[in-house]
Amino acid sequence: MSTIPRDPARPSLHGARRGLGRYPVRYSAFGLCLLAVLVLAFIHDTASAWWWIATALAVVLSVVGFRDLAQTRHAILRNYPVLGHLRFFFEFIRPEIRQYFIESDNETLPFSRAQRSLVYQRAKGEPDNRPFGTQLDAGLQGYEWINHSMSPSKLASHDFRVWIGGRPGAPSSSVEPCTQPYEASVFNISAMSFGSLSANAILALNKGAAQGGFAHDTGEGSISRHHRVHGGDLIWEVASGYFGCRNDDGSFNEEKFTANAREPQVKMIEIKLSQGAKPGHGGILPGTKVTPEIAEARGVPVGVDCISPSSHSAFSTPVEMMHFIVRLRRLSGGKPVGFKFCLGHPWEWFALVKAMLQTGITPDFIVVDGAEGGTGAAPVEFTDHVGAPVQEGLLLVHNTLVGAGLRKRISLGCAGKVISAFDIARYMALGADWCNAGRGFMLALGCIQAQTCHTGNCPTGVTTQDPQRQQALVVPDKAERVTRFHHHTLEALKELVQAAGLEHPQQITAHHIVRRVTDTEVRLLSNLLLQVEAGALLGPLDELPTVFRLYWPLASADSFRAQEAVPGPAPQHAGATLPTAVLAPRSSL
Repeated sequence: MSTIPRDPARPSLHGARRGLGRYPVRYSAFGLCLLAVLVLAFIHDTASAWWWIATALAVVLSVVGFRDLAQTRHAILRNYPVLGHLRFFFEFIRPEIRQYFIESDNETLPFSRAQRSLVYQRAKGEPDNRPFGTQLDAGLQGYEWINHSMSPSKLASHDFRVWIGGRPGAPSSSVEPCTQPYEASVFNISAMSFGSLSANAILALNKGAAQGGFAHDTGEGSISRHHRVHGGDLIWEVASGYFGCRNDDGSFNEEKFTANAREPQVKMIEIKLSQGAKPGHGGILPGTKVTPEIAEARGVPVGVDCISPSSHSAFSTPVEMMHFIVRLRRLSGGKPVGFKFCLGHPWEWFALVKAMLQTGITPDFIVVDGAEGGTGAAPVEFTDHVGAPVQEGLLLVHNTLVGAGLRKRISLGCAGKVISAFDIARYMALGADWCNAGRGFMLALGCIQAQTCHTGNCPTGVTTQDPQRQQALVVPDKAERVTRFHHHTLEALKELVQAAGLEHPQQITAHHIVRRVTDTEVRLLSNLLLQVEAGALLGPLDELPTVFRLYWPLASADSFRAQEAVPGPAPQHAGATLPTAVLAPRSSL
C-alpha cells in the first residue's frame, strides 16, 4: 500500500501539538496580570474608583509574579508565579476545612468532633444526651462496654474521692511516712505549666478547681503567681530543671523547695521522670520566651534559655531516688510525695520496685502518663513512636505493685486522652485509683484543637503568652466552664457506677468491662487479660507472664541499666512482652 509523501514545508499536527505542549501554560495567571496592567493603562480612566482598584490589584499581582520568578526558596512559585500562592493558602486553611466540613463525628485525630462536643456541652451546662442511638459500630473489634446490674445502686453524691498518702492516722509508708494525706477527687487537672499555658488559662483552671474541689497539677514550670490567686489545691510537679527550687547551676535547692512545698495550697509533690508527649527527651524554652513572670515562677534569669535536662541530677540510681522521695516528704512537712512517668524499658521500672523492696521506702503515689497523651509540642518521632500507651503502662505498673506486695501502700493515677466518664471507669477497671486530664480541661477552656499550641498564636488564648490573645479568654466565664465540665463528668460517672450496681468507681474491675475481640466473640477483660497474684514476684517466676520472667531478673535496685544483655524476641506466650495481657485486681486503699 503506497503512502503519500508529506510536504516538508507544511507543519504537521504532531509538531503543532509539541509546540503547544511547550507553551508555558503555568505562567498564564502571571501573564493575565501583566495583560491587565497593559489594558488598564490603555483605558486610563483615572476618574473611576474601580479603575484605581483594578489597576492597583493588577500591579500588585504582577509584582508578586516577578518576585516569585526571582526567589529561590519555593520551586512551586518559580514554576507557577502568582498561581502557586493558592497552594499555600489552601494548605494554610486545610485543618479548618477538614475540621468544619470533612471529618466525621468519630474520627479521633487526636480528639473526635463527638468527644470535643461532649466537653463543650458539659462545660457550658448544655444537654449532652444524644437521640437515635449510638454512633459507634458495636460490631467492630475493640468495641467496649460496661455491664449493668439488674439491681442498680442509688448514690447520694457524685463527689468520688480517694486518699493519697494513706488515711489520717494510717500512713502508707513505713519510712518517714506521710503525715498530711490528701483526699483527692478521682478526676483532676493534669500537668500543664504556666508558659505553655497563658496566665488567663492558669487563672481559670485554678479557679475552676477551687470551685469544684479538685486538684490542679502545676506542670514542671513550678508555681506561678497565677496559681496562687484563687487558692485551688495544687500538685507541685518537680522536674529535672528543679524550677522553683533550684540553685543557679540548676541543681536542687532545699530551702527554696521547703518554702514552696509547705504552702497550705500545695497538697502533693510529684517528681516528674518523664511525660507522655516526649518521654526521654529534655526541653528548652528559648530566652526570648522567658518573660519576667515565667522567670519569677521558675527561678531563672529573664531572657536566658531555660533548659530542662533529660534526667535528674539529684539522684542517679533507683535507691537514690527512694531516698530523694523521703527527703522531699520530710522537707514538705509530711505531704504525699510520688512520681510521674511514661513506661519505657520494663527493667527500669522493675528496678524502682526492687529499690522500694530493698529500702522499705515507697512513694505515696505514682502517675502513669500514656504516650498518647501530651499537651506539649514534641518531635514527631517522639509523639508517634516513643513510650508506652497508658493502657500498657498502667497494666504493668499496677500488676508489678501487686506482685511485689506493695499495691496497698501506693495510690495509682493515670493520664492519657481522658474525656468521658467511661474513660475514667475503664482506667479504674485496669487499676487506676484516679485519672487526670489535660486536653479535656483545655477544651473546657474553649480550645478548638487548632493545634497551634507551640506557635504562640492560639486562637482562643489558651496556649499563648501574647497579652492581646490572652484577653479573649475571660477568666470568670471559663472558670465556670472548668467547674461544670468536672461536675457533669463525675455526674455521668455516678450514673455508670449506679448502673453497674456499685457504690464507688474504685469497685469497677475488669470483670465489669466487656470487649469485642472478633465479629462473633466478646470477652470480659478479666478473662481476656491475665492476672498476677499478690506477692507473686517475691517467689519463683516460672508461671508469670513473659514480661516478668524476662526482665525482672535484669533489674537492680542499684542501677537503671539492665544487668546483662537484653534478651532477643520473647517466645510466643499468652502473656506477651508488652503488658497488655497482664491484669490483677486492685487492692482497696
